[in-house]
Amino acid sequence: MFWKFDLHSSSHIDTLLEREDVTLKELMDEEDVLQECKAQNRKLIEFLLKSECLEDLVSFIIEEPPQDMDEKIRYKYPNISCELLTSDVSQINDRLGEEESLLMKLYSFLLNESPLNPLLASFFSKVLSILISRKPEQIVDFLKRKHDFVDLIIKHIGTSAIMDLLLRLLTCIEPPQPRQEVLNWLNEERIIQRLVEIVHPSQDEDRHSNASQSLCEIIRLSRDQMLQVQNSSEPDPLLASLEKREIIEQLLSNIFHKEKNESAIVSAIQILLTLLETRRQTFEGHIEICPPGMSNSTYSVNKSVLEAIKARLSSFHELLLEPPKKSVMKTTWGVLDPPVGNTRLNVIRLISSLLQANTSSVNQELIELNSIGVILDMFFKYTWNNFLHTQVEICIALILASPLESTENGTITDQDSTGDNLLLKHLFLKCQLIERILEAWDMNEKKQAEGGRRHGYMGHLTRIANCIVHSTDKGPNSTLVQQLIKELPEEVRERWETFCTSSLGETNKRNTVDLVSSDGVSFDRVSDINFTLNTNESGNIALFEACCKERIQQFDDGGSDEEDIWEEKHIAFTPESQRRSSSGSTDSEESTDSEEEDGTKQDLFESHTNTEDKMEVDLSEPPNWSANFDVPMETAHGANLDSVGSDVWSTEEPMPAKETGWASFSEFTSSLSSKDSLRSNSPVEMETNTDPIDPLSANVTALPAQLEAPGSVAMEASSDGEDDVENADKVTETVMNGSMKETLSLTVDAKTETAVFKR
Repeated sequence: MFWKFDLHSSSHIDTLLEREDVTLKELMDEEDVLQECKAQNRKLIEFLLKSECLEDLVSFIIEEPPQDMDEKIRYKYPNISCELLTSDVSQINDRLGEEESLLMKLYSFLLNESPLNPLLASFFSKVLSILISRKPEQIVDFLKRKHDFVDLIIKHIGTSAIMDLLLRLLTCIEPPQPRQEVLNWLNEERIIQRLVEIVHPSQDEDRHSNASQSLCEIIRLSRDQMLQVQNSSEPDPLLASLEKREIIEQLLSNIFHKEKNESAIVSAIQILLTLLETRRQTFEGHIEICPPGMSNSTYSVNKSVLEAIKARLSSFHELLLEPPKKSVMKTTWGVLDPPVGNTRLNVIRLISSLLQANTSSVNQELIELNSIGVILDMFFKYTWNNFLHTQVEICIALILASPLESTENGTITDQDSTGDNLLLKHLFLKCQLIERILEAWDMNEKKQAEGGRRHGYMGHLTRIANCIVHSTDKGPNSTLVQQLIKELPEEVRERWETFCTSSLGETNKRNTVDLVSSDGVSFDRVSDINFTLNTNESGNIALFEACCKERIQQFDDGGSDEEDIWEEKHIAFTPESQRRSSSGSTDSEESTDSEEEDGTKQDLFESHTNTEDKMEVDLSEPPNWSANFDVPMETAHGANLDSVGSDVWSTEEPMPAKETGWASFSEFTSSLSSKDSLRSNSPVEMETNTDPIDPLSANVTALPAQLEAPGSVAMEASSDGEDDVENADKVTETVMNGSMKETLSLTVDAKTETAVFKR
């Protein structure tokens, strides 16, 4: 594995760092500078930790680059500087967090006039955020000592990166006590009040949006923290400040300013919607927004919030009737004068949240204002605005599925009052929901019959009709819904019943049918489709079956006479293998790799000898042996085999020319016991047949070998079985040199495998 040995190629940065005059920009021009920094390149880190280098890196971030530079490379060095400082190297974090001069230089970026450069602001925010995360105590203490920090945050809140920095102060500090200290500090600086003041028609749109988003995130973060820390002794001061009656009234006064500013209205309503959110805890600590119709909220909406909104419901109703002026909008299907607008859409969302709160005082106010009737009118007027249709559908579903109104304590509870569901009666009687559904359905069918286009709200209208049918049968207010339908005029009731069984039923059937192909064949009938393949595969099938029968054999051992390879046997080793084992390593814990390597070599040797030169053994002869080897003994003359004659050897008949080189067995025999080895103890180089021989056989016979090469040695070996058993280490052999007619005595040491010739 390469990483185990650290085989990466050396970087050019190391070469640059060996120069004494290398500059920071030269290093930043290298492509792998960030990679080397994150890899903790020691030389590079030491260079970057120099005071002048750190100051230059911070300067690149906070100072505007020259205007005359090419736009493509203008922000190159600020970007690389930011990445180097945020590479999460502990030495760099320590120097930045501990040196006051560097922090002051970084902080000075907030002293610039608005608007800030958004790209440089993102670099500044990223560097300071990682310092808050890694050095929370030092950074927070530094920021607290800067009395103008909150003022500067409010000043630059229109820059999104500064808003992110504010939220980082709330999210990056994990220990409860330091986080509580930060919350108390920000609350003392009146951060909530200052953000609410920004949501005013006199401010610009960017400041509206960022201030609103900051407040919404503060609400969600505070509530999430409350759920995670159930036994917290101190409440969240920021959330408590935001839920105060005076703060909500200030926010509402900004909405209903004499100058109707849509950006300020929408931003303020977003804050109110976040305050009205009810969440419930689900499996494994996950939290999700409570869906419509669910009453088991994790916590209740603050009473002061509901009371403040209730007092301004009439003003919200006026916004539905007279929204901020908008220009005429031309669309592909017609002209919108006026269009729905973001203001009215958010007011309907606010009404939906109030319906989910389900308080009797708010519901009664909505009934008196007929706000539900107004949003129904908008539903049918704006045929193609599906955002509007979705919100109206949610409102109707909440009214149909909601329990009776809660008590007059102004909070969300599960206790039902004894009164009737006045809002549901208002929906059926005053708003005439059934009649309007039937009328819109007939208009749509008539228009389609004339070749017109289907209305854009028909899908939502179908869902609303199905919701009514479901509420009639199984809803929590089924009895009241059935009674209200019975109180309808007879003609309307009959039309509704016919509509439910015919038009609505057919529409539901079409909407729930399975996917169909282009030919109109339903996919639930795929099993009925038969495919006929007119191909003759009989020949191929027969060939395949024959191959299978030939190659695949069943595992049937019954009645088999073959040798069982798993049967335990006694294995006897020849002296050759014993000596090989004794001459090898004596370590009992020899590695398996060495054993496998030796086994591989032995297999290669055996395969070579088996396929080329083999010694033929005739087992039918008497138990005396002599061998004739086809490999000549090496001599000093190195005679060529082609020039070798056969007249020097005393044989009965010369071998035919075509049989030259094969073994010729003659009369010489010797008796061997079962314990005798077949290995020749002579140092003469030879190759023998390595076919396995049964060591349990009583006698092994072989014939003498006569070599047919001049200069070779004809070896006659005789040994007594008893002497070999008594003295296994030494063997005496008689060697006759055919040319010199001399007899030599050859003594071989079996342990050391050395031979000594004696005359």
